[in-house]
Amino acid sequence: MSTDNTPDTVGLDAPNLVDKAADAASGAIRSTQGVTNEALDRLAGKVDGARDQLKPALDRLSKQADALKQRSIDAVRERSAQLRDKAAVLSDTTADRIREEPLKAMLIAAATGAALMALVVLINRSSDRVY
Repeated sequence: MSTDNTPDTVGLDAPNLVDKAADAASGAIRSTQGVTNEALDRLAGKVDGARDQLKPALDRLSKQADALKQRSIDAVRERSAQLRDKAAVLSDTTADRIREEPLKAMLIAAATGAALMALVVLINRSSDRVY
């Protein structure tokens, strides 16, 4: 029985086997890189597609938010103007009543002042007590 795997032939084949293993490893690496690059390209395409689909929706939301902000500002301005007008009317009405009945207005003001003073005195007394 003759075998080709003698120590002499195995030694000669070793560099050849190392070269073949290195070539196989390089091929596997190139193949893996190719598959990875293709997967990354597909992912990048999907991300770009999603961005393209989301941009109009985000633009629309931004415009709606701006419109809502403007409507809110306008509503606050309008309500503020209404309150100013109402305060002016109440002030005019109060001034008219004081002109019509000055004695009654002075008595109401004095009674209000007395009530407020009584309240202040009560509050001061209760805060002076030690528990």
